[in-house]
Amino acid sequence: MINKEEISDAYQNIQSSIVQGLTALDGGALFEEENWERPGGGGGRSKVIQNGALIEKGGVNFSAVYGKLPETIKKAFKTDEEDFFATGVSIVLHPHNPWVPIIHMNIRYFEMQTGDETMQWFGGGIDVTPHYVIEKDARFFHQHLRNTCNNYSLDFYPKFKKWADDYFFIKHRNETRGIGGIFYDRLTPINTEISWQQIFEFSKAIGNSFLPIYAELVKENREKHFTLEEKQWQYQRRSRYAEFNLVYDSGTKFGLETDGRIESILMSMPPMASWVYDYKDNPQSLEAKTNSLLKKGIDWVGE
Repeated sequence: MINKEEISDAYQNIQSSIVQGLTALDGGALFEEENWERPGGGGGRSKVIQNGALIEKGGVNFSAVYGKLPETIKKAFKTDEEDFFATGVSIVLHPHNPWVPIIHMNIRYFEMQTGDETMQWFGGGIDVTPHYVIEKDARFFHQHLRNTCNNYSLDFYPKFKKWADDYFFIKHRNETRGIGGIFYDRLTPINTEISWQQIFEFSKAIGNSFLPIYAELVKENREKHFTLEEKQWQYQRRSRYAEFNLVYDSGTKFGLETDGRIESILMSMPPMASWVYDYKDNPQSLEAKTNSLLKKGIDWVGE
């Protein structure tokens, strides 16, 4: 049987491995580390990089927090119970070059006491928000995710891909945040038909997929020339990312409601963004092509 200490240790190791790999990949800056404590119980370790050769701003954060659920979260969870424990790793990277996408990953575990029983589940996902959608890269990304999911269940990728399409949707813009990926929550043996240990291994596999995925997306794009106009487009695409995180993202809401560290929670925000009033793209432009691909249900990998 798995336990929260084992999960927490595994997530810390994944954080360390990713930080080491990203430091080598960036090649121009080091991560700053900050250890923090949550007033209500627990804490975390934030690893932040700024003004690197590749990454303009990014973070690889670990947390393990516990204590009493606030009333707003109890209402959202539809429970009267109070004692909880949550641990996870959360990553967001904003690159300098607009031809390199924003990438986000989160793996997490949550448990809550309900009388003499413990409710527990895993959640997480990984998604990509390109400034310019490169279809070859999108196909690679989704194929890698499908292969990882298929190692645990053939149902996972189609189910979690649709979940990501629906979750990472900016309703007030009627567009997806990017090209999706996978998203899942409240995974247990009951709703997956695999064991707790297999679900835990799946969670770790998603975490360990981050580096090879990002390295491939970076490889052919980090040295591409870009114009001032393309940089301005990057700022506008970042504004959509910021809107989603502040309006819809459940992790941001949970962190703010449970007295998480504000700097770590808002680490996901871009270093600079732009809101252009009533923007209209040129129908023949690359910007228009990207906008046309910001929709649900695109089959990037085929049968």
